[in-house]
Parts: sequence; structure tokens; C-alpha cells
Amino acid sequence: MFFCFVISTLIRNFAPSMHPIMKIGIIQQHNGEDVKTNVLHLATKIRQLAKEGAELMVLQELHNSLYFCKQEDVNLFDLAETIPGPSTQFFGNLAKELQVVIVTSLFERRATGLYHNTAVVLDKDGTIAGKYRKMHIPDDPGYYEKFYFTPGDLGFQPIQTSVGKLGVLVCWDQWYPEAARLMALAGAELLIYPTAIGYDPNDTKEEQERQRMAWQTVQRGHAVANGLPVVTVNRVGEEDGVPFWGTSFVAGPQGELIYEAPNNQEEVALVEIDMQRSEQVRRWWPFLRDRRIENYNDITKRYID
Repeated sequence: MFFCFVISTLIRNFAPSMHPIMKIGIIQQHNGEDVKTNVLHLATKIRQLAKEGAELMVLQELHNSLYFCKQEDVNLFDLAETIPGPSTQFFGNLAKELQVVIVTSLFERRATGLYHNTAVVLDKDGTIAGKYRKMHIPDDPGYYEKFYFTPGDLGFQPIQTSVGKLGVLVCWDQWYPEAARLMALAGAELLIYPTAIGYDPNDTKEEQERQRMAWQTVQRGHAVANGLPVVTVNRVGEEDGVPFWGTSFVAGPQGELIYEAPNNQEEVALVEIDMQRSEQVRRWWPFLRDRRIENYNDITKRYID
């Protein structure tokens, strides 16, 4: 029994080297008001991608419902659920049935009056491989997340799965190079961002496009700075006057665009990533080697006066 346990552990820990090409399922979805319908649509698309060979599925932020943070309403806390709970059981059963890893994004009810925006990763055996609670919480017009979510307290720790070590972050985290760096320093082999972001309809078309491009550019920068692929899955479609800009994408470890979804329609895509390229890119550009860590103390300050 001990021998079997050791072999199983080794297989799980070294899975990335055994599967140099990672096949990733991207689901960019336009949600409606009915949670059950949204979830069933996701399940159908996950099954489709599994048949095509996907081994890792990435879903958008808060994928079960409409993006509810456009207003402050205490009744909307009813959307939250425990972890483990109904969604982890549903997607866990699906992961086990299809032998895939699924990155979900849930509204977590941790305790009465304590809620988080939490990504949960279900492994191929249906178990919870790990979770990440969103650390950076925005508070902008139409994105009143501080009303709903307590900042995460799990740190920036990659989640070990049967397909590799996943550095899962959530939406607003994607603007912060510190978050991506800490995931990379902890051994993440892939950076993943479930996302719900869109345009302010009052902005000019030019400003909307600048923001969309800045959003993608900063994440491609995280790929370059850390020598890691980045996978970002955003929602799409208009919800109560707010148009989400889609543009889900996959970038390689030099920031190169491997895949980009449309900005105005749903998309289901299978994307292949060469997981061995990070090794070569980090040999060419040894940024981790050349960091001057003895001079970075001020990075923990709010501002240097």
C-alpha cells in the first residue's frame, strides 16, 4: 500500500514533465439570470471540450450567475454557497467523470457575514485540489466588490494538480505584478485568471479600447517577466447595460499570443501550450536569477515618501 501511495504521489507531482503539451479548454460565456441554465451550459461545453482532448478547463469569474456586483444589495448574498458545497460537488463529479481538471470561480459563504470571491480547482478524481481567495478587491462604479467580498487570506500559493502546479488568481489581481511574481516564486507553472471585466458604457470608444488593450498588455507582461504561460478567461455579452469585453486569451512565456477570443461573442476553444518552453525561455532570460532581492525592501510599503 505504501509503495502504491508513493508512486501515485510521484505521478501527480511530476505530471507536467510527462505531458509537455497542455490541452486547455477555454469557455467564454454570456450568462443569463437563471443559475441552473448557466451551469448546464457550462457542463455541455466542458463535455464538448473533453471529447476534443482538453485536460484542463478554465471558467470565467463568478460563472454561475450574472455579475451581481453592479449594485449593493444585501439580498444578493443569497447567491453565495459553502465550499465544499453544491457547485464543488457538481463540477467535481463532472471532473471525475471526464477525467479533467476544472478551474471554477465561486461566491463563497465562509461564515455568516463573511464572504469571498474564491477560485476552486477540482482535480481529475473529483476532489478539491485547492482554492484561492481573491486578494485584490475593486470598488469602482459598476464593480462594487468591496461590499460583497473580504480580501483573501490564503496567500499566493500555487495549487498542485495532476496536470501541474497552477498559479490561480482572479480578475483584479491581474493588474498586480506582485501577485504574478509571488505565484512564480512559489513554483507555479501556469498563471490562470478567471475574469469578469468590461467597458464603462459612458466612455468613448477610444477609451474603451485603450482599457481593453491595457488589460491584455499587463498580463502578457506577467508572462514575460516570469517566463510562464498565462491563461485568462473573461465573460462576454451585455448585462444590465454593462458590456463585458470577452477577449479571453492565452499567452506564451514570452508574451506571445497563442489564442485570442472575440470581444463580442461566446467562444469555446481548445488551446495547446508547450509547457517545456518556459524552461528554455528562462534560460535565455534568467530574470529570477538576476533579481536584486536585497534591495527590494521598500516594495512592501504603500508609497515611498
